[in-house]
Amino acid sequence: MTTTAIADSSVTSAPNRVARKPALSRAEGWRRRGPLLPALIFMIVVTQLPFLFTLYYSLLSWNLVRPGSRKFNWFNNYADVFQDNQFRSVTLNTVLLIVGTVIISVVLGLLLALLLDRKFRGRGIVRTLLITPFLVTPVAAALVWKTSMLDPVFGIVNWVLHPFGVHQIDWVSRYPLAAVMTDLVWQWTPFMMLLILAGLQSMPRDIIEAGRVDGAGTVQLFREITLPHLRRFIELGAVLGAIYLVNTFDAVYMMTQGGPGTDSSNLPFYIYQRAFLGFDIGQAAAMGVVTVAATIVVSTLALRLIFTSFTGKEEAA
Repeated sequence: MTTTAIADSSVTSAPNRVARKPALSRAEGWRRRGPLLPALIFMIVVTQLPFLFTLYYSLLSWNLVRPGSRKFNWFNNYADVFQDNQFRSVTLNTVLLIVGTVIISVVLGLLLALLLDRKFRGRGIVRTLLITPFLVTPVAAALVWKTSMLDPVFGIVNWVLHPFGVHQIDWVSRYPLAAVMTDLVWQWTPFMMLLILAGLQSMPRDIIEAGRVDGAGTVQLFREITLPHLRRFIELGAVLGAIYLVNTFDAVYMMTQGGPGTDSSNLPFYIYQRAFLGFDIGQAAAMGVVTVAATIVVSTLALRLIFTSFTGKEEAA
């Protein structure tokens, strides 16, 4: 009895002894981390130093068209930002642009991934063609949609809809935010498709076969097995897409210039207007700091939830 207990305790303590790693010496630690130092220094110089200057400028009352106006304003710029009705309107446009683009891209990407997960003749060619929009330069994509697709006279969209009674609608002027969103959906759907397709191909096929043997239909298999498995891939794609779409500038600039009025303006374009058209460096810097802070908070919470989901799945497996 005693020998059995001793043997059990030795067996249970063996993994703990194996799991322990010898402590690294300081020289060994620097030898391993040393090659990463140039990249770390470059990242600090390129990203963190400009942000520190932006923080400094946000505390100034400084307009380039008024010589001698540079003086400390402390936190008054931030108060003006939150009292700016146009800033709130532009923030709402940004949220609508991000949420609408992400939702539509995820839905279309899911449908295309389900299609490409099946075997059919020419699947490689179809997959290459569907990936192509993500490889197009954003400026070029915006110009293509503005001049070739949505032009009121020569646009392909009006030509396709002409038999249905649609005649020379200026989509960009009448629906500016939807026009920009259409361009972004066209570019981001391939990214969502690839991410979800990777999730589909990582799913064990024996589970699907077992469900079919038990009499489950296609819709039930998708709802009960496929969709829960793809949840973390969809969430990751949505968060990464949203983080990138916060910085969308080129599509707005090339297609609508933020107009008419501020109907299609988003936060990066509005900050650009205040800095390089209104020459109000202090307020533009304050808007940039507020935008960056909000993006960091939201993305950190979302990524923490997603990584918790990934690690939880791995531990359960």
